[in-house]
Amino acid sequence: MAAPHRAAVVGRPIAHSLSPAIHSAGYAAAGLTGWSYTRIEAGADELPGKILHELRRHELSFDNGLRLPPAYYGTVDATMLWVGLLHDAWRWGLPADQVEPLLPHLEAALRWLDEHADADGDGFVEYIDTTGHGLANQGWKDSGDAVRFRDARLAAPPIVLAEVQGYAHQAATNGADLLDAFGRPGADRWRAYADRLAERFRAAFWVDGRHGPQPALALDRDKRPVDSLTSNIGHLLGTGLLSDAESTQVAALLSTEALAGGFGLRTMSTDDAGFSPLSYHCGSIWAHDTAIVLAGLARAGHRAAALRLADGLLAAAEAFDYRLPELYGGDDRSALGRPVPYPAACRPQAWSAAAAVLLLQAGLGVYPDVPNGRVDLRPLAGPELGALSAAGLRIAGAPVTVSVDHTGHPTLTDLPATLHIPTPRPPSETPLPRP
Repeated sequence: MAAPHRAAVVGRPIAHSLSPAIHSAGYAAAGLTGWSYTRIEAGADELPGKILHELRRHELSFDNGLRLPPAYYGTVDATMLWVGLLHDAWRWGLPADQVEPLLPHLEAALRWLDEHADADGDGFVEYIDTTGHGLANQGWKDSGDAVRFRDARLAAPPIVLAEVQGYAHQAATNGADLLDAFGRPGADRWRAYADRLAERFRAAFWVDGRHGPQPALALDRDKRPVDSLTSNIGHLLGTGLLSDAESTQVAALLSTEALAGGFGLRTMSTDDAGFSPLSYHCGSIWAHDTAIVLAGLARAGHRAAALRLADGLLAAAEAFDYRLPELYGGDDRSALGRPVPYPAACRPQAWSAAAAVLLLQAGLGVYPDVPNGRVDLRPLAGPELGALSAAGLRIAGAPVTVSVDHTGHPTLTDLPATLHIPTPRPPSETPLPRP
């Protein structure tokens, strides 16, 4: 029987272009070097090609039986997010002679996805803690009560998380692009995998909700859709798993008062029975989660939805003296003048600090594709957010300056001559080409 797989880097993707950086960067101390495991060990979370979740000096143990070794691999998504991070670095201009030594790690990560990520063979990526002393939930929402039905019942493992299927789809297509670019075999196979996964997801995950059709949070051990409405669905944007119409519906769901009525994006809808504004993963607001989703909305062309989340996040940043904590309360913004602090939140915290990078990228709207010789500009900044400028960004190894004036007009200077900027389009609800 194939060994388990898990989810949740203690720090997930930098978002989507600087993206897998928040996830993969926030905590993958391994970074682009691809710190993965090379053997299977009975009863352990280590598997060939798998990227670790956490690294510490000593074992961490708690009275409730949770026991995490110094190098802990209990994460279902870190491996796929690492593939996205490598792809993003390549798109921003990481030299070929630095990408090439990492390709064996890419191929190992894809082998993990192929051979170990789907223990029951149903075509989805799932997780379960088989050690008996690891994390019960292994997506980024890794608390024991994070995966709940609309009526607040807990879902039983193995768990198939919605966003993890998006990460798998993106890893397959990103991996295929890299394999093709460097003359390695297997690209067609991974694109076919992505197509099959999208069809399976469409058939199994979409349910009827209070605000219309919605992707379920997860599938439980009996493959029943966990029908709560959560921020997880926002991580699907930009992964290629959704059609344009489905992306538009997800953007509408993310814009509802039930999810977006606080100082950012609530982790769970106020319509769900499990909601509590100070629940760790069932109603609170996490800065990195909001940043990842607003970046996905911005890139997909859902400007109004992205601006609303950006405004909430900036208001929260001001309330916390521009040092965003790990998470804070998901109370209604109209009822309170400032977000309620979460008593045990880390502050500072790596994910939250990285959220500012994502917000900057979305504001500037700079999306490099160095391998194809272009840089797209689609700024979120402008009339609603104000003017914005950043110097010293590196594209294809060259420092550039990107500015957006108060009307939303972008300017990029010092771009290498090998790259061109397509004629900017006016702000609209039109998605950018998929990466």
